[in-house]
Parts: sequence; C-alpha cells; structure tokens
Amino acid sequence: MATDTSTPTEAPARPAQKPPRPEGNVLNLFSQGFLWVWALLVIVPVVWIVMTSFKTSREIASDPLALPEALHWANYANAWTNGNIGSFFLNTLQVMVFSVTGTMLLGAMAAYVIARYEFFGNRLIYFGFAAGMMFPVFLALFPLFKTLSNVSLLNTYTGLVLVYIAYSLPFTVFFLTAFFRTLPSGVAEAAVVDGAGHYRLFFQVMLPMAKPGLIAITIFNILGQWNQFLLPLVLMNRNPDDAVISQGLANLAMRQGYEGDAGALFAGTVLAMVPIFIAYVIFQRQIQAGLTAGAIK
Repeated sequence: MATDTSTPTEAPARPAQKPPRPEGNVLNLFSQGFLWVWALLVIVPVVWIVMTSFKTSREIASDPLALPEALHWANYANAWTNGNIGSFFLNTLQVMVFSVTGTMLLGAMAAYVIARYEFFGNRLIYFGFAAGMMFPVFLALFPLFKTLSNVSLLNTYTGLVLVYIAYSLPFTVFFLTAFFRTLPSGVAEAAVVDGAGHYRLFFQVMLPMAKPGLIAITIFNILGQWNQFLLPLVLMNRNPDDAVISQGLANLAMRQGYEGDAGALFAGTVLAMVPIFIAYVIFQRQIQAGLTAGAIK
C-alpha cells in the first residue's frame, strides 16, 4: 500500500498588523472629548431648566443651582392656565398641521421631479432652491409684511402658514432631492411597465420608498417651525391671544417678570420642549436612516 510522502503545504503567513498610528489615537481622543463637551453644554442647561421648573420663586432667587425642596407641580398648572400656554399650544398646532403638511407635499413633489426627470432648467431650479437656504429671513421681513398686508393676510393664520411653507421649502427640496436620487430606478421602471402613471408612481411607489427621508425632514421642519419666533412676531402682532408658542413664552416671560412667578416661566419652557423631545425619541431611528441613506448608496 503506497504511502503519501509529500510534505503538507504550509499555510501562508498572515501579514503583520500595523500598530495604530499615534496621531490617530490623538484624533480619536480629541473628537471624543469634543463630543463629551458638546453633550454637556446641551444636557446641563436642559437638566437645570427642568429642575428649576419644580422650584418656587423664593428657592430660585435664594439658590438657583440647588435642588428643589419639593416638587411644585403647581408651576405647570399656572403656566398652562394663567400663562395661557394651553391656548398657545393649540394655536401652534393649528398652524403647523397645515404648514408642515404643505411643506412636505410641495417639497416632496418638487424634489422628486428634480431628482428623477431631466428637462431644460432642471439644475437651475435646483440651485435656485439651494440659494434660498442662504437668503437671510431678516431681509424679507418688510417685503413679507407689506405683501401680506396688501392681500389682507396680515395677522391671519393663513398668511403665517404660507410664509412658513415658503420659508421651509428650500431646505426640504434640497434634502429630498438628494434622497430621491438614492432610490433604485428598477422599481419605478417596473411600475411604469405595469401601467402606473406619474401620480400613481409618485404617491404609491416612490413616497413609500422615501419614508425614512420624509420622516427625517418632517422632524426638522417641525423643529424649525415650532421654534420660529421672528416671523410670527412680525406677521402676527395684533391679538396676543392668537400668538404661537414662541410668542407665548416671550409674553409669559414678560408677565412673570412683573408677577415674580419664575417657576411658572421655567415650567412653560419645559412644556414647550416636551413635544419636540417626544417626537425625536419616537422617530429617532427613521431620522438616522434618512440622514445616512445618501452616504451608503
């Protein structure tokens, strides 16, 4: 019986791994340290505001950094009723339901056409929207005021909604155009072969595929319009009862400055932050997916 006298082949030696470069470690340490400092600059003021909202005015004046002796929930009741925060909430929701919906509908349609169709002036329109993000809103206050006054939309929610939509469209179109370009063309082509028209292709095929990007930009629009102060201050300055949440907080700060109820002021600030915080916690994964979709094409 023959025996195999051949020597077994040796496995090829693996190349030695290079040790990490010292400058890479220094860069990682610097970036992590910067992120920790940034996180503290954001978290510490928020924690202090929440903590102070449970203190009485006497406690705030005596030691602003101390913990509250007891949880004074009455501050939130005073901010909601006496500070009229509840009415300001409803006014803001009434405006944002229409402004965010209009922004997303018009922005998604414009971005889809720019991203998926080639026509004369395509790039010009795209760069026009991109240029709109660089236009400071301060320069448009007086023209907006006169325009809305001439068409009888000054001090109306309708005029404020239209301004919010125009204000938010440039960034919405810029963001969604890049997102629509990352979507696969095969699905759209298959839908066209099956007989789908332009409207059906957009609403039933492309919009569901763009859900992560739509959710991400919706949250950004909600955040920007919820915190908008300058536009409603100029365009909605007649009736204080019609103010939105940002104006309401300013009015509450002025009122509590005379009444001396600082706890209600901090409680109103917390109430204004809670809806945005809840929305981000719920849609956190969709926001991250929408922001990173274009990078992993």
